[in-house]
Amino acid sequence: MKKKICFVIMGFGKKTDPSTGKTLDLDKTYKNIIQPAVLLSEYECVRADEIQDSGIIDRSMYALLIQSDLVIADISTFNPNAIYELGIRHAVKPFSTIVIKEKEGRVPFDLDHTRTFKYTHLGEDIGSDEAERCVKDLSSLINSVAKNQQTDSPLYEYFNSIEPPKLPDGEFKSIITELADKEKHIFAIVENAKSLMAENDFLNAFKYWDKASKIIESETYFIQQKTLCRYKSKEPSEQLALSDALNIIEDLLPSNDPETLGIIGAIYKRLFVLNDDLEFLNRAIDNYKKGWNISENYYTGENYAFCLNLKASKIEESDEKIYCNYEAKKTREKIIQNLEEILSDDEFENRIDTKWIYATLSHCYLSIANLEKASEYEKEFLNNSLDWEKETFENSKKQLTEIL
Repeated sequence: MKKKICFVIMGFGKKTDPSTGKTLDLDKTYKNIIQPAVLLSEYECVRADEIQDSGIIDRSMYALLIQSDLVIADISTFNPNAIYELGIRHAVKPFSTIVIKEKEGRVPFDLDHTRTFKYTHLGEDIGSDEAERCVKDLSSLINSVAKNQQTDSPLYEYFNSIEPPKLPDGEFKSIITELADKEKHIFAIVENAKSLMAENDFLNAFKYWDKASKIIESETYFIQQKTLCRYKSKEPSEQLALSDALNIIEDLLPSNDPETLGIIGAIYKRLFVLNDDLEFLNRAIDNYKKGWNISENYYTGENYAFCLNLKASKIEESDEKIYCNYEAKKTREKIIQNLEEILSDDEFENRIDTKWIYATLSHCYLSIANLEKASEYEKEFLNNSLDWEKETFENSKKQLTEIL
């Protein structure tokens, strides 16, 4: 029996939801929820970016939108490609389309007529209990949709006499065969890049992100990662690598994306360390501040506060020095409040960033002279960390102690 095809349309990599400021790793949604549910329902799973050879929707994309037995559209973070492709699917197929989204985000137009499967995303990952629930429920929904073939397209609900288009079987079969023969899918390129980054081989990871960003030129995530790897490579010199990284990320400016702003802040922070030029530190502060105000991401907030303290230690003007230290203290108090709430969440232990939350809390409590709490969270961090992570923590602690 021929295996049925499920075509998945969604963003990939890390995307920021404009309605919440929350950054979601959509690859984790695919790997932990969508793909397992689709395979459990005995469909072949094809993700849009796996077959994309350019930034435009090509012949194979249209064919899959028309002919796939099932389409799952994740519209989290209001991804424009996913929204557009969902519109095409609704125009060409009366049934067998499932819309899913992260539960907190809002879509800036009316989709109330469309039944939507919702899931909880922790930002960096999906909690194990939530992933298990979603795989079970989504698989059940897939089987129900396949069995009932109930109209889910708004167009065909209103105009049920319209005849949907159909591709000749031979043409669709040839397209599927072409896709099966491809070896250099964008997804494989991205996975290679991520693997090299995990090995700290940023120079070669940069080459893969560069290849990916040339295939899909407008993809923000690829440009962000390409920039990150360029400056972390420190080749042929750290100064030149940082300068190149700024040139790369200029393609994303102006930006309200916390990920982009955090990367720019990190580049300017490092340039200040190398050159001792206060203007670099001011630019780091501006970018970290903007990112913190948008998302209240603890990484961005801690860097914002640290740069403020660093500036206070470098300037003579008393009023500005007082302001910098006050703003840093206020920011850390808010970080502590946010992270203590996360700690009390039932899904906390399922997060992949638990150790870094402990590290951040330790540094924040240290900065406001709560040494007991700082020590408590330091122990939690050290109990679960690798040697290089411990070294990073100790270096940050030393820097913080020196400027406070």
